[in-house]
Amino acid sequence: MHLWAHAISGLILEFHAYQGDRDSTIGCPSLFQSILNQNQRISQVCPDCATPTTNPRATQAPRLLITAGPTYEPIDAVRFVGNRSSGRLGSALADSAQDSGWKVTLLLGPNAVLPTNSDVEVVRFFSFLDLQSLLQTHWPQADTLIMAAAVADYRPVISPDDLGRKRKREAGDFMLRLEPTPDLLAQCAHDARTNQLLIGFALEPKDGLIASTKEKLRRKNIDLIVANALETMDSDSIEATLLSNPDRGVPDQQSTPGLLSKAAFAQWLIAQITPLTHQRMGTPTGTTTNGR
Repeated sequence: MHLWAHAISGLILEFHAYQGDRDSTIGCPSLFQSILNQNQRISQVCPDCATPTTNPRATQAPRLLITAGPTYEPIDAVRFVGNRSSGRLGSALADSAQDSGWKVTLLLGPNAVLPTNSDVEVVRFFSFLDLQSLLQTHWPQADTLIMAAAVADYRPVISPDDLGRKRKREAGDFMLRLEPTPDLLAQCAHDARTNQLLIGFALEPKDGLIASTKEKLRRKNIDLIVANALETMDSDSIEATLLSNPDRGVPDQQSTPGLLSKAAFAQWLIAQITPLTHQRMGTPTGTTTNGR
């Protein structure tokens, strides 16, 4: 290896000495060609010796993990506790990011709207436990996480037998006990590397929206959080504020330029997080490709 390194060093010095005159009569074209031929032979024998050291992620697409849609928490084999999330915004984010050069994996809940871009990798989940398991698998490989899923805050306390049968109707009341679910986004933040970026969503009433969202940002210890009013759940449009966490080195908050369609908002949000992701990755913006 030392001999190869010495040869490479000599080639580099000779190359710098003659490359400026390689096409002129003053230089030595035959020596220049000899240098190139010798360098090619060294590359064939020891590719790593003739290849400059670079950031291995510098020419790779940033990897985006998105969660979207509801979780359904089973009561028995037929019934469940769920919510009204359609997953429309998460799928719009996946489409926009994939179109912009990201490599996107979308973890998508039941009965949710699918992305239109066929290059998006879609992995389905049903319950909180499904999503928790998928995050443990996919989050370590991602550069950025957008947690747009409407994850259940509580789930029914049931026995394994309940999952294999349909509870029969009986006279009198039926009492269902609920237990809190762990905070998946906070878990991801706890397990995150320093070069990963985390974005959450806060769906809250307009009154006290910003204050409540700031508290959630602090409690979860993530980089960014989208504050959007409760009314956006059944709407085709959204007006939101992107709040940042200065303790994690993220710039000041940004707001959408008025009311946007969810597709336009997706483009806006991806544009906001792209330079931050490249900064965390240590790669310049605009140098990546997703291979399409």
